[in-house]
Amino acid sequence: MPANMPADSTKAFPHASTDANARVAPRRALLFTALLIATCAVHAPLSAQERSATTPAATAIDPSRWPIPGWPLREDAAIERRIDALLAKMSVEDKVGQIVQADITTITPDDLRKYRLGSILAGGNSDPGNQYNAKPEAWLALADAFWEASMDTRSGGKAIPVIFGIDAVHGQSNIVGATLFPHNIGLGATRNPELMRRIGEITAHETRVTGMEWAFAPTVAVPLDDRWGRTYEGYAEHPEIVATYAGAMVEGLQGKPGARDFLDDRHVMVSVKHFLGDGGTRDGKDQGDTPGDEDTLRDVHAAGYVTAIRAGAQAVMASFNSIDGVKMHGRRDLLTDVLKDRMGFEGFVVGDWNGHGQVAGCTITDCAATFNAGLDMAMAPDSWRGLYDSTVAQAKSGAIPMSRLDDATRRILRVKLLMGLFEAPKPSQRALGGRYELLGAPAHRAVARQAVRESLVLLKNQNALLPLSPKRRVLVAGDGADDAGKQSGGWTLNWQGTGTVRADYPNADTIWEGLKQQIDAAGGRAELAMDGNYKEKPDVAIVVFGENPYAEFQGDLPNLLYKSGDDRDLELLRTLKADGIPVVAVFLSGRPLWMNREINVADAFVAAWLPGSEGGGIADVLLRDARGDIQHDFKGKLSFSWPRRADQYVNNVGQAGYDPLFAYGHGLRYTDDGNLPPLPEESGIAAAPSQPNQFFVRGQAAEGFRLRLTGADNATYDVMHTRGATPDGTLSIAAVDRLAQEDARLLRWTGAAASTAALMAAPAQDLQRQTDGDVWVIADLRIDALPESGKVELQASCGEKCGASIDVTSQFAKLPQGEWIRVGMILKCLRSAGATDMRNITVPFALRAASGLEIAMSGIGLGTDPTHRLECPAASSGAP
Repeated sequence: MPANMPADSTKAFPHASTDANARVAPRRALLFTALLIATCAVHAPLSAQERSATTPAATAIDPSRWPIPGWPLREDAAIERRIDALLAKMSVEDKVGQIVQADITTITPDDLRKYRLGSILAGGNSDPGNQYNAKPEAWLALADAFWEASMDTRSGGKAIPVIFGIDAVHGQSNIVGATLFPHNIGLGATRNPELMRRIGEITAHETRVTGMEWAFAPTVAVPLDDRWGRTYEGYAEHPEIVATYAGAMVEGLQGKPGARDFLDDRHVMVSVKHFLGDGGTRDGKDQGDTPGDEDTLRDVHAAGYVTAIRAGAQAVMASFNSIDGVKMHGRRDLLTDVLKDRMGFEGFVVGDWNGHGQVAGCTITDCAATFNAGLDMAMAPDSWRGLYDSTVAQAKSGAIPMSRLDDATRRILRVKLLMGLFEAPKPSQRALGGRYELLGAPAHRAVARQAVRESLVLLKNQNALLPLSPKRRVLVAGDGADDAGKQSGGWTLNWQGTGTVRADYPNADTIWEGLKQQIDAAGGRAELAMDGNYKEKPDVAIVVFGENPYAEFQGDLPNLLYKSGDDRDLELLRTLKADGIPVVAVFLSGRPLWMNREINVADAFVAAWLPGSEGGGIADVLLRDARGDIQHDFKGKLSFSWPRRADQYVNNVGQAGYDPLFAYGHGLRYTDDGNLPPLPEESGIAAAPSQPNQFFVRGQAAEGFRLRLTGADNATYDVMHTRGATPDGTLSIAAVDRLAQEDARLLRWTGAAASTAALMAAPAQDLQRQTDGDVWVIADLRIDALPESGKVELQASCGEKCGASIDVTSQFAKLPQGEWIRVGMILKCLRSAGATDMRNITVPFALRAASGLEIAMSGIGLGTDPTHRLECPAASSGAP
């Protein structure tokens, strides 16, 4: 409730939910944990030799205090005999191949014939032909090619089928035309576990169409700090929903243990992820450090794994994060002692993207410690060849005990046998292979549309504005109104979900399209004007706006301000209200954010999360039917508490001092009083910090950065004003307009000798994660003139005698001049060019040139979608 509300909040503020489902006290968590603990046999511990991956005593875990879910599959003697026979014939090289996974961008079918790897994956930005919108037929052909390679014995290799894994995290979201379900944060609001089961079944079917047998899902994180960029991948901030959903989703994807169709070729195997504590990192930092409180690890972060194991999950993915400073990929106490020995998990543990390389003492190509800790398959997307070689050597030397290698290989082979892959034909000849009509099939889309309807959470409905009559004049505005990519979010067709176009979504309706269809059919008039500049004054406006797509650490925030420093959405709402138009705000986001100002302006406010392909589901709830009856009421209930201030990062039900604006479980229906008093508009943030991953925003250095000009005589000028120059006058700067007044800066080089414009970071930036994750440094530029002679160099620095200087003269000459463009250089190029310490970047972007260069800059930061990609040529290293 707002800070100025009386203490009796349930009377003065009816939206502080009194629903029993919303009042989850700490005692429920204790009862919930007790329900999870069952009894069954505990696996025999590994030998002392296999305990070579140790954990410091300060972070010791007591496995006897952890639950025993009960593995649902009885040992199949026939399968175990087949595994014994296979192992007896396999060389060390054969076995190591099974425990290494490579990405499709770095391995070919011919490579697989030689190295006999056990698995391939398609990472978020990995596609056939490097085309994010590759046709489904290309995906299936690729699956066939790798399968054929794995079964080819002409060169003496053993026929062991490869498993193809992919991030099918909200439907088969990598494939053009697939059904896109709401992201998990929206599904958590539905409180409908049976719907999760159906979504899992559909995702499995559409994944099998294109040849993959393995979905890297479900995510069972319990996000505790909403600044985390993966918050939307979690179902809820409370483990109860996560645990309830995990088992249902696993059964939907894999089938039910004991059933005849369990793991058949209409289902896929899962990877429940990310074990353990990914949602609990300090400050919500992706891949960060999680406090090692054992009760929280067990009762909160492990809750989803208990029900997933009980449902027969065949794989668990290790997490990037550390616990009390020790990386999970190297924690034997949790991967082996708890997960396998105590909890009885009989599937295999797979790593995350080069996650083994973060273990102390390891590199991405050399890490015996991760396998000794209990990892069974290393995800080595671009490092697989080096890791394979080192692991073979370590197995032969005894650094990895043969018993550990055999156990990992046995677990992987068991899954392949359970799935019937040894007897299955190539992917295109299986039950669903090539049945492209199943991608975005009407029945599948109907389930996704139901999920959208049930996920919507109504937070305000002043004077019962909703539901709207479709017979009225309705303006639809906002940059999210007609954008299928924005409403779908990250992990859609590519890693970040950016750079897509409408044609990439043939089996989808944008929110505008869904509204227009129903309004036109009822005889009303719908107008789309994303900027709010209508042609005919409407009776009501629906404004759709929100976060732009992101994934993983690209979405980490410093606080819960919405688009810090960018009030264009708020101004759009205010402009329409000033015209006397009632406004319905539809907010697209991957987490709750501080939205008090927007909620105050809007007459109705709907949290729509990231709904996916079925924008029509929003129209189903906002609009009455042609007869004037309610089509569908709101059902959604918050699965994440809504902040009253932007500094309420940790805002979880049951914690001490719990004081949200809207409580966990809150959500209005049409019969409720939806009126709200004015909310306080103090954010709790003293000064708006920079947007995350941005160094230069709207013509100004972001917080923590300064723009420094260094003249030909090495004298410097730190830019503080809209115009200025180096003391020797060889480099000047002036404000220019791009989208708004003075929102860009024009740099002019006039000296015969070279001068430099550099963005200085204080403190230094740790860009290691971004570099490993194929992120780019991107600049919004307008090149007005190039030097007639001399070089243009792109530079970065990582401290004294550490830096990169790349000659981009010829590449700049090929770029358009006189127009604004987005130019990018992949961070890996800067590292290979000499900026070797990416954890200590003091200058992330600099340009050095002599007389003649004129460039305007409006924004510089990190991203994944430059329109012009600079190649990585031979470069000279050295700090700028």
